[in-house]
Amino acid sequence: MVFRKADFKGSWYSGSRKELLEALERYFNDKSFGPGETPKSLGLESRTIIGGVSPHAGHQYSGSCAAFTYLNLFKEKIPDTIIILGTDHKGYRNIALFEEGEWETPLGNLMVDNELSNEILGNSKTIISDNSAFLIGEWNIEIQLPFIKYCAGENDVKILPIKIKRNAKIQELDELSNNIANSIKDLGKDIVIVASSDMSHYNVFNEEQIKTLKEIDQAVIEQFLNFNAENILNPENFINREMYNKFGLEERGPSICGRQTIATLILIGIKLNTTKARLLKYYTSKDISPGGHPWTVGYFSGIVVK
Repeated sequence: MVFRKADFKGSWYSGSRKELLEALERYFNDKSFGPGETPKSLGLESRTIIGGVSPHAGHQYSGSCAAFTYLNLFKEKIPDTIIILGTDHKGYRNIALFEEGEWETPLGNLMVDNELSNEILGNSKTIISDNSAFLIGEWNIEIQLPFIKYCAGENDVKILPIKIKRNAKIQELDELSNNIANSIKDLGKDIVIVASSDMSHYNVFNEEQIKTLKEIDQAVIEQFLNFNAENILNPENFINREMYNKFGLEERGPSICGRQTIATLILIGIKLNTTKARLLKYYTSKDISPGGHPWTVGYFSGIVVK
């Protein structure tokens, strides 16, 4: 069985159990950037919220935004399994899942749902089993795990990490979403999906640039709300080039790092008969920390609902 260490504890998020619990409590109770309440499950028999988008920056920046997503995913009932759709920052060229193993967190380890992974692999020609893809120094899935463990409490919630290559085409994502949706239907478990993605990344030196960054993000969020997966994956198709040209020469293009994960979530939602999407929270790193380095990132929490 493959064991994945918590490589980013103590850097991207608090490394000790005590400090991490205190930090997570702050993010949930944050009334300015967070939901202002701690997670509580209603224990309902059925579920309407089937997935959400959660950012993956360092918790001190994106944690309050992510808290909105997990508060809602656990609100109706505690899921059996959470599929985490992760992006790639290292040049990985496939779409792969973590077939079997466990992933360390300071709050206790999370087991991979081997039954679900086998079901998806049996349904799919698009996705491969490659545990090694998750052992590369990649934070965007790991950053989600403390929220899952915190919200699950003593309940046995499993995970299924899936890594999606950056250059995936809409046809590949459509097939992947079909495989995942069919597997969810066939197994009959309570399974929810998290799309791990930050929004735009640009160096921002003036008010016009921060305004443009937010306008680009809001335009993509609007596509999320309208269930337009292809526009999410390819925002250059509908966003005016002049908006991108307001940034540095090397930055003049889409920079939302998990577009393929958000698009896949929307496609899964369509196949699971979801009818609406909701924006829960949006802010930027400049809102959290106005001074300092010009590098600025947008954070977005949203859910898809039956």
